[in-house]
Amino acid sequence: MRYSVLTKVERRRPRRRRRAPFALLVVAALALAGIAAFRHFDTHTAPAAAAAARPQPPPAHHEAAPPAPLRLLFAAEPLRGRPRVSARSAILVDGRTGRVLWEKAPRSRRPIASTTKIMTATLILERMPLDRVVKVPAAATRTPLVREGLRRGERVPAWKLLEGLLIFSGNDDACALATAAAGSKPRFVRLMNAKARALGLHDTHFTSVSGVVDRGNYSSAWDLAALTRYALRDARFRKTVATKIAHVRWSAPTFAKVYVNKNQLLRSYRGADGVKTGWTTLAGHCLVASAHRGGRGLVAVLLHSADPSRDARRLLNFGFALPR
Repeated sequence: MRYSVLTKVERRRPRRRRRAPFALLVVAALALAGIAAFRHFDTHTAPAAAAAARPQPPPAHHEAAPPAPLRLLFAAEPLRGRPRVSARSAILVDGRTGRVLWEKAPRSRRPIASTTKIMTATLILERMPLDRVVKVPAAATRTPLVREGLRRGERVPAWKLLEGLLIFSGNDDACALATAAAGSKPRFVRLMNAKARALGLHDTHFTSVSGVVDRGNYSSAWDLAALTRYALRDARFRKTVATKIAHVRWSAPTFAKVYVNKNQLLRSYRGADGVKTGWTTLAGHCLVASAHRGGRGLVAVLLHSADPSRDARRLLNFGFALPR
């Protein structure tokens, strides 16, 4: 007989003699379930007693390991000696790979003057929108040495202050930006040192947001090259440090300002595109230079140099002449 889903199926009644064993099985199953439920309830109603009976070891506390510092430079038997430079410390690195091509006392700790502003600008770009309007604090107008002439209480977009910081090298710009970003200069200095540690800059310590203070404000040619490679990853930083001259509109009564970059290489060396100059009596002349030719980028650092532009040309020429 063929069946389909429409075929009526007649069920036969089970014989009475089989009901009794089936009922007994159901009763037995229910009894066992009741015993198990009771045991489960009993073991979960007294957690303190259970814990006392079976002491458990405290859970292990695993702290996340701190991230490894970003490795920015790679020493691969760098050349020494020629070319000769007057700087007390110097280094030449491949901007793309971070390989050290040449060095002279690269780990010596020295005051670095306004090349400090590379770190200041890096933190500003990471922590502050450049369209934010900054109210100039009174302390900025009292900053010694190089000032662009900010007025107390005037409101200036951060991007204008950044250009004043990196192109004109205004110490008052550094003070205004640092105070706006962290609430005070000391707090911003702490951020600078924390960033240096995060980047693995072991020969670097900051006490100034601008570099105007020499005491305790130092770095090395190695660390400055590493920091510069990190900073150059930001397109706005690259654009600003490559600017030879900037015409900036300003509010009345100033109306306009002109920032002229002190980096002579931008106007005299083919392919030069940054980065920062510096000078104090103790630091001497300092220069972090970058240049690109034929798809190759180089970064040179000169600390306490008698002629930083000449030293930089020698290093850059040497680097571009090396085989790839």
